[in-house]
Amino acid sequence: MRFEGTLTQWNDDRGFGFITPLPTGQEIFVHISAFARDGQRPLLNEALSFEITLNKDGKKQACAVCSLISTAASSPAPRERRAEAALSRESNALPTRAVVIVLVCALLAAAYWHYDRRNQRAKAMQMEAAAQALEVPARPPSAALPQPLGSSPYRCDGRQHCSQMTSCSEAQFFLQNCLGTKMDGDGDGVPCEEQWCTSPLAK
Repeated sequence: MRFEGTLTQWNDDRGFGFITPLPTGQEIFVHISAFARDGQRPLLNEALSFEITLNKDGKKQACAVCSLISTAASSPAPRERRAEAALSRESNALPTRAVVIVLVCALLAAAYWHYDRRNQRAKAMQMEAAAQALEVPARPPSAALPQPLGSSPYRCDGRQHCSQMTSCSEAQFFLQNCLGTKMDGDGDGVPCEEQWCTSPLAK
C-alpha cells in the first residue's frame, strides 16, 4: 500500500532522513537507497509517495520512494492524454485520406476523359455527315454534257472559243452540249456570229 507524506528531515551528507505521513502520523525513516536512481537528490519539504516495510530490527522504514512532483509532471492530465490520442489518430488517418483523395481524383479524371472523347467523336461524325450531305460533285468546266441521241461527228473535248471551231454546226454542237463555251457573246443562242454562223440558218 502506498502512502503520501513530506520529507521533513534530511541529512544529505549521511543520506537519510524522515518522512511525515499525511495527513498526520509518526515519522518514518527513509534511506537514500529507497529513492529512485534518477540522479535527483531528495529535497527538504518535498512531497513524496512511498511504501512502508520493516527493517532487520523490526522498525518501520520507507521504501520505493518517489517524488509526487516528478510523477505528476511525467503523467499527462487526462485531457492532455485525450488530445494526444486524438492527434495520433488524426496523424495516422492522414495517409489514408490522402490515398482516398488521389483515387477519387483519378476516377473523376478518367470519367471526364472518356466523356470528352465520346463527345468529340460524336461531333466529328456529325460534321462528317453534314459535309457529305452538302457535298456537290465537282465538274470541270470542260466536262461534256450527256450526248444527244443519234450519231454526231463532234465530241466535247474542252474547246471553248470560236477560233477553235471549224464550222457553224460544230460551234452549235459545242454551245448546246458542252459546258464552259464562250461562243455566244450576246446570248441569242447563235454562236460565233462573226466567224461561222452569220445567221440562224447558217450551216
